Amino acid sequence: MKLTHAVIVAMVTLGLETALSAQEPQSVWNGIYTEEQAGRGKPLYNQECAECHGLALEGAEMAPALANDDFRWNWNGLSVGDLFERMRVSMPQDNPLGMTRSDKADVLAYILQQNEFPTGDSEMLDRTEQLTPIMIEAVKP
Repeated sequence: MKLTHAVIVAMVTLGLETALSAQEPQSVWNGIYTEEQAGRGKPLYNQECAECHGLALEGAEMAPALANDDFRWNWNGLSVGDLFERMRVSMPQDNPLGMTRSDKADVLAYILQQNEFPTGDSEMLDRTEQLTPIMIEAVKP
C-alpha cells in the first residue's frame, strides 16, 4: 500500500492531537516537588527571604504573604512558571542574582509545601519554560 504525503501528514497530525488531548493538565496538586527539595528550600528561605516575607511566610509591610489564602488566590490560574520567573528575576529584591536557579526552585518547593500542596516523586525543575504548563490552583480540583 502506497501512502501519499497528504495521508502521512494527516496521520501524524491526528496522532499528535490525540496524544496532546490525552495528557492530563498539570497542577500544583499533582505533586511537583519532593519533601527533600522543600527541606533544602527552608534554610534558604530563612536566610534570603524571611527578612521581608516573615519567618512564617506571613508577609510584612512591603512584602506579600507567601502562605495563606491570599497567596493561593492571588496566584490562582497562573502558572508555576510565572511565579518562578518572578522569583528568578526579582528576588531577593536586594540581590536577585545572588541565588542560583536551583536554589530558587528549592525555595519555591518550600513555599508550595507551606501552602499545603502535596509532594511528589520528582523534584521541581528550575527552568521557567518547563514550569509554565503547571497551573496554580487555589483549591484542589
